[in-house]
Amino acid sequence: MALPLSGITIPRRTVAGNENEFVKMFDPPTASPATPELLVPTNPVPEFCLANGSVTNATPAHTVQKILYKNNPHTAFDGTIINSFFTIAEANGVGAAAVGPFPGVTVRVPRGVVFHGRSAGAPSPHTIHWHGIEPTPLNDGVGHCSMEFGSYTFQWKPNFIGSYFYHCHRNTVQHFEFGLFGFLIIEPPDAFTTNDPNKNGNPGQPALAFQPANPNGTNYPRRTAANLAKFPQFPGFNSNPLHTPDPAGVFPTDPHAFTVPYDVEALWVLDDIDSKWHNQFAPGDHTTFPQHGSIPGVNDLFHQNPGGGGFFAFNNYNPDYFLCTGANFAGGVGGTGDALLAPNLLVPKELNSGVTGMQISINATRGQTILVRALCAAYMPITITFPMDVVIIAFDGRALGVPPWNQYNHPFLLPKGTEYELSTARRFDALIRVETTQPAVNDFATVHFTHNSGGRHLLFGKIPINIA
Repeated sequence: MALPLSGITIPRRTVAGNENEFVKMFDPPTASPATPELLVPTNPVPEFCLANGSVTNATPAHTVQKILYKNNPHTAFDGTIINSFFTIAEANGVGAAAVGPFPGVTVRVPRGVVFHGRSAGAPSPHTIHWHGIEPTPLNDGVGHCSMEFGSYTFQWKPNFIGSYFYHCHRNTVQHFEFGLFGFLIIEPPDAFTTNDPNKNGNPGQPALAFQPANPNGTNYPRRTAANLAKFPQFPGFNSNPLHTPDPAGVFPTDPHAFTVPYDVEALWVLDDIDSKWHNQFAPGDHTTFPQHGSIPGVNDLFHQNPGGGGFFAFNNYNPDYFLCTGANFAGGVGGTGDALLAPNLLVPKELNSGVTGMQISINATRGQTILVRALCAAYMPITITFPMDVVIIAFDGRALGVPPWNQYNHPFLLPKGTEYELSTARRFDALIRVETTQPAVNDFATVHFTHNSGGRHLLFGKIPINIA
């Protein structure tokens, strides 16, 4: 026989003395727990950024610093002001106005180093989930089951070269939509070493130049993971085994095994915004946080029912603005025309771990290898159509056809004009190359935003591709 529920209370354990076990249902977790299993960081990127002037200090050593803010407005193409959150590298000296709301600063990390991310929420509690990385649970940054801070030093060691991202997991539905996310790129182990052979590979030394150095100052060519055995049109592919024995029988890793160089890099973070979510339903960072009570369902209710629509009022999502890497597609919902992205858009080195020359709209020359890293940060499904053949070399951070998964997947040709669908949080890497014997390209990649209720058309966004 079922027992009546009236009059039953379930006591809840206090968090006092257990601050290192903060979970999502306590508000607000503001402590700064010690980092367990602390390993010495070996990431050379902060020192590289200091040496090339893209940050103002690199203290503590080899440590990336992130701070998650609220209330940094975004100005849409039609002048509408949209309330947003944003993420910034705390120690790099870049003013908030220069950053914009989203995506956050691109974090680039060499494979195999010990990464430290010193993170803080201002003023509300947050967490950072390193999406696609495989750290220990306390460093995974997943709401409900790992650290929410205060401040905390995340640590992990990346094992696979590729395109990932990071985002707040405190209240993912709101905080991700409001801009608390950024790209995370894992590079070859020697991407940030110096040209000095006495310092090469020593993370204790400041990284002063890329290896190999490039006289044009754009920090390219660079390399990424790929298996291009069946696509010889991309020069420089290194098909060496990932572990090559030396004469003593030891297996040192070739840092460039199963990688390919690229001359141009484009970062496409494709996003949609429901301005009502930002400006009416839950404009404050504290709206959707629960109160800390002792009786579940009685005194741990949410502070508000924003918009009067019940739990969060986040059951109805209707985007009305659309972005690519923070840049506005200039067009309204349902229009039959093309919402064109501005040409010649670059990601500043201050927002790209010191690397200069990363593009949004593509400008290249024939004979160059172009790498496109695309992330769907939209809540609605999107399709991307290229005006030329491209080769998809990686998906969700893993290079296709690279051992030990080469028996399960492989890179593939995406013919021109073919729609390629992405959903929230999915990523792909694509290579483009137009030979000097082929016609120049002055065209667009098309991003089609559609509504997940009935598939109705929302917007055709156009990203310029100019291969001269």
